[in-house]
Amino acid sequence: MFPIRDHNPSGRTPYVTYALMAANIAIFLSYWPLFDQPRALNAFFVEWAMIPARVMHADAYGSLVSSMFLHGGWMHLAGNMLFLWIFGDNLEDEMGHLAYLGFYLLCGVGSALAQVASAPYSLVPTVGASGAIAGVMGGYLLLFPKARVDILIIFVVFFRILPIPAWIMLGLWFAFQVFGGLSMPTTSGGVAYWAHAGGFVLGAVLTVPLLLRRGGVQFWSRTDGHPPHPAATYQYAQTRIPKVRRK
Repeated sequence: MFPIRDHNPSGRTPYVTYALMAANIAIFLSYWPLFDQPRALNAFFVEWAMIPARVMHADAYGSLVSSMFLHGGWMHLAGNMLFLWIFGDNLEDEMGHLAYLGFYLLCGVGSALAQVASAPYSLVPTVGASGAIAGVMGGYLLLFPKARVDILIIFVVFFRILPIPAWIMLGLWFAFQVFGGLSMPTTSGGVAYWAHAGGFVLGAVLTVPLLLRRGGVQFWSRTDGHPPHPAATYQYAQTRIPKVRRK
């Protein structure tokens, strides 16, 4: 189950969201050849990825920022950019371009610090924009809890696109991160669950002042929990595959 789009176009062009996507893709392409050189790739990540033990004992604070523009593979990059494309434009629309950029970077740094706090002596490199994007998702949930998000459900050979409210999709996503963080050893490799959870909570907290300026509960009442723009509609083309009926 993963989201593929929302029904909420932004009111203005999300230049910062596009720029962040372009920066992530360009940086990934710049070191893509290293994936055929494991030793060189490892040295690259040691230099630029966030390693909790180095942050704690070697003052490698720059890696808190550099790590959020690195990815461990094409699917890692594609998944993060999809989430940023779906949820970033509406938040940028409400915050403004520069405030949104600062928000994004702060969520990225905060999510990395959450990962450091969960495993301060870990030597496992942490890379990815997902902590910052989790902050975007937390802010999106606070402002637009009833926005419609299309999710693709895949179960063996069955698949279906289903529109659901954002609070269900994002609430489940956050619950999965907490469960994963509690069930997986923090010193092992894999998904940085606590970075995701920390970024999500930080994003929601940092969005509270904006919600209050918009009127708090009255903002939700005026918009019914949706972005203040007409919702997009999508037409699903009928399949050309012939149906075989049972006799």
